[in-house]
Order: sequence, then structure tokens, then C-alpha cells
Amino acid sequence: MKGSILFIDSVHQILQDRLESSGWKCINGTQLSRSQILETISAYSGIVIRSRIKIDAEFLDHATHLKFIARAGAGMENIDVVKANELKIVCINAPEGNRNAVAEHAMGMLLALLNKLITADQEVRNGIWKREENRGIEIEGKRVTIIGFGNTGSSFARKLAGFNCEIQAVDPYIEIDRKIFPGVRQITLTEAMSNSDIVSLHVPLTAETEHLVNLDFISKFKSPFYLINTSRGAVVSLKALVTGLQSGNVAGAALDVLELESSSFEKIESNHSADAFQSLIKLPNVVLSPHVAGWSFESHRKISEVLADKILIEKF
Repeated sequence: MKGSILFIDSVHQILQDRLESSGWKCINGTQLSRSQILETISAYSGIVIRSRIKIDAEFLDHATHLKFIARAGAGMENIDVVKANELKIVCINAPEGNRNAVAEHAMGMLLALLNKLITADQEVRNGIWKREENRGIEIEGKRVTIIGFGNTGSSFARKLAGFNCEIQAVDPYIEIDRKIFPGVRQITLTEAMSNSDIVSLHVPLTAETEHLVNLDFISKFKSPFYLINTSRGAVVSLKALVTGLQSGNVAGAALDVLELESSSFEKIESNHSADAFQSLIKLPNVVLSPHVAGWSFESHRKISEVLADKILIEKF
């Protein structure tokens, strides 16, 4: 037997099946509290986690035999990656597993927002038949800026390719391969602020991106723009967004994530933005979903397949 892996969160069964067939012992720890996990974590070579608990310095100090952390998803903000690297613990994630789901969800939210589908649906269900008031806006001919051109950003670009729009990307950390993405123009954030009709966020949550969208960010846009956020809630200041929506500087917003979310993403917590949230949900030009952009039936399996591939190729 290679060693034991603690599954802190539930994932698709295919991951456990593949690991066990390769000689790993998999232990279900989904009902264990953090304190219970800390008591036994030194016995494990690996952990599989979504976001139920934070893997911080205290946790890692207890994990004396840990070789890898496998995150079932893309974001790594709940893991102290720097500390893990110092301890030579390999950190693995699976953005390839849900990038298509996120991109499709972002596209669906954008179409719903531009075509007022949520409002129209509710009106028809209540016997209200308004056509002119629910006239939509087409994506064709619009300038769509993707901020962050990693797995989900590039996947979203592929979805947009069939809409005959101008696709722009802002990402200072990579150079976009024009042979792979001939229809994507790489620009600076300053240029994006001068000409964007739609802005879609696809960045990780870091010190640099926290509250990236704030009052200053919004005020620098030359014209009102539609905002899509399927990345992390704290990338957008909810207070600033509500102010932008109320003033008309933001034409509309499609949000799969909110800064009010708990660190596990399983609920909304009351905090300083609670009043802003109450204002947000009263606005008709806002489409919301509960952090499910990457949460499709297909991505559920694909994430586990990707993790299995990455764990097994390392040969721990």
C-alpha cells in the first residue's frame, strides 16, 4: 500500500476508485471536525478537499507526513500554498475539470442579463405580457473584455467566438498565443476601460485582485458596461457595485459569486456588505446564482478525473 489519503470533502467516486486501484488507502473524513482532523492528520500522505476547512499554517504543522494536497476545484485561496511549498508538500488543483462549466454558465448568465430573461419569465408567470419593456441587447458587435486569461477565461473566449463580437483580454502574466486564439486581442486594463461593453472576471482571489472592482475601477470606464463575475466574490466590492448600478455607470451585473460567501462557499454570511446585498437584490438588471458556475454534473466527474491523473503521475 502506498499510504493513506483523507477525503475531507466529498468528491466524485471515480477519484477514490482510481486511487485505490493504484494502491492508495482512502479514508472518509467528510464528517470529521477540524479539531478531529488535526488529531490524526499526521497519519496521512495526502488529503482531498474542496473548501470545507482552511489548510493554514497550523494545519500544515500537524501534517508531518503529508506529501500532497488535492483541491477539487480551481481556487487555492483557502490553502497556505507558500507554507506548503516550504514543507515540500505538493499542491494540486483541477481548473481543467470545470473550466467549460464556468464558461457555459458565464455565457448563460450574460444572455439572461442582456435579454432580461429572469424578469420576463417572472412577468409571464404572473400573467404580465410586456414586449417592448423586455427588448434585449445582442452580443454581436460588442467589445467583450475578459480579465484573466487562464483556464476559465480562455474557455469563455471560445464560447464567445461564435457571437461575432470583439474579444479582448487583460492578463499581465501571460502572452496569449494568437495561433490558438486568433480572435482575441490582448490589451491593457487602461485600454479596456476606454472601450468595453462587457467585462467578465476570471481571476484567482489574491491580495492583488481582492476588491479589484471598486469605486475607482468603475469610475474609470468611459461608458457603462455589463459585469460578469464567476471567479471569486471578494474580487468585487459589493458596495461599489451597487453604487455603480444605481448611478448607471454599471449597466447590469451577472454574479455567480458574492463577497458575503463563507470561506466554504456553502452559505452567505452577514457582514459589512449585508445592506449592499439587500439593495442589490432589488435591482432588475442583476442576475444571481449561488456559486454554481463550475458545479455541473459533468464537471463533478471531470474534476476528480483530473485530480486522479495529476496525483498518479506524481508517483508519490
